[in-house]
Amino acid sequence: MRLNLKRIKAERVARGFTQDEVAKKLNMNRSSYIKRENGTTPFGADDLANLALILGHYNDIQIFFAPSVAKRERIKN
Repeated sequence: MRLNLKRIKAERVARGFTQDEVAKKLNMNRSSYIKRENGTTPFGADDLANLALILGHYNDIQIFFAPSVAKRERIKN
């Protein structure tokens, strides 16, 4: 499974949070959060668990992951 950064952003936007608001709730500065949401810096397990709580997905960090499919198994359009 791989982290779905687009889903994280979509969930944040859908809940009406800015990056700055989420960063403050995670006790980090905006720049650090942006680097995580953009994939420059990885999210830690604790950050993902807290992010799930902030975004209303209690005990469900799995929502932020997408299944990995091997390149050879992908269907070409």
